[in-house]
Amino acid sequence: YFMLIRPQQRRMKEHRELLSNLDVGDDVVTAAGIYGRVSDLDGETIFLQVSDTVELKVTKESVVGLVSYDDETEDELVDDD
Repeated sequence: YFMLIRPQQRRMKEHRELLSNLDVGDDVVTAAGIYGRVSDLDGETIFLQVSDTVELKVTKESVVGLVSYDDETEDELVDDD
């Protein structure tokens, strides 16, 4: 019980807390591996801004984690061409 069920219950509780604390402007990653910024919340649906012109509508349950970028990572993501 303590080796299998308890850790799973703990992960489920952490996931529920993550979803209940989501807010507009949070950077998240979905279960499908899509990174985006929450632009709107509508009940069990969220809208992710993935680029300047693309917004995706996904279920709240598909979010698996928050993403935080440090300054070095953001500099690497910017294309200076």
